[in-house]
Formats: sequence, C-alpha cells, structure tokens
Amino acid sequence: MAAADRNAPPTIFDHVAYWLTLAGVYFLTGVLFFYSGKSKLIDEHGHAPAAIKQQFQGTFVSTFPGIDALWAIVGVLEFSIFALIVLSLIRLEFLPQRPKSSLLVALSLAFFTFACLSFGETTTGQLSGTASLYAYFGSTAIIFMLVLLLPPRSGRNWITARL
Repeated sequence: MAAADRNAPPTIFDHVAYWLTLAGVYFLTGVLFFYSGKSKLIDEHGHAPAAIKQQFQGTFVSTFPGIDALWAIVGVLEFSIFALIVLSLIRLEFLPQRPKSSLLVALSLAFFTFACLSFGETTTGQLSGTASLYAYFGSTAIIFMLVLLLPPRSGRNWITARL
C-alpha cells in the first residue's frame, strides 16, 4: 500500500462503514449484557433459577460461594460490561478521533465473563453450552480486533486505504 493511500481523505464509504460498525458493536454488546445482567440482578433478585440450582447441585460451588452468589456475581459482571459501554458513550469514544479505551475494556471483561460461564458449563458436563460460550468468546475476539482497526488507531480512510 502506498503512503499516499494511507493519507488520502476518507470517502463516504469510510464514514458509513465506521458509523454502522460502531452502532452495531454498541447495540449488540450493550443489549446483550444489559438484558443478561438485568435478568439476574433485577428480575430474579440475584437468585438462580431452579434449573441452574439443579445443574450445579452437588458441585463445589453449591457450598462455596453458593449458587445464588455465583449467579449474582455473573449478573454483576454482565451489568458491568453494560456500564462500561455506557461510559464509553459518555466519554464520546464513538467519535473517530477518540480512543476506544472503555469499549475495549468492556469487551475484555466480556472475555472473562464468557470464560467464567464456560468453566461452569464444563464443570457440570454441559458441553453444548461450553461450545456456545466458546463461539461467543471467539465472536467477541473478532469484535475486539475490529475495534482495534477503527480510527483513531488507523487512518480516517480505514476502508478505502485497504482496497
């Protein structure tokens, strides 16, 4: 790629792709973790559903820290991801010239949350659940890398400079 290409002004395609990409990242991630955290912390008041209690009955987590405590902890993790996304919006990280630090921390916390959930599923032999969480982890990794490709880490012509 020639140096002139990297310094060329952005086109309408760069702008449209940037805003649609970020809107998708914020909307998908924000909605997913808002409703996941809300259901655990607000709707269920931090109490795990009967099916979850039965799934973890007899495992070490049923005695320490307890199934309800872990359910609430996962809810806090999920809601924290949503809070970091809101913080990213408040800090105007969606603007092309702004670093996306809070957004990247939110996605990193999502990695950790998916890993914790996967550990629980694997511990109880729920391998299909583990596979789904592995896919969520991988999808989040792709989103993370995509955010790293966005301005300001790349030129404002982040799409057309690569064509």
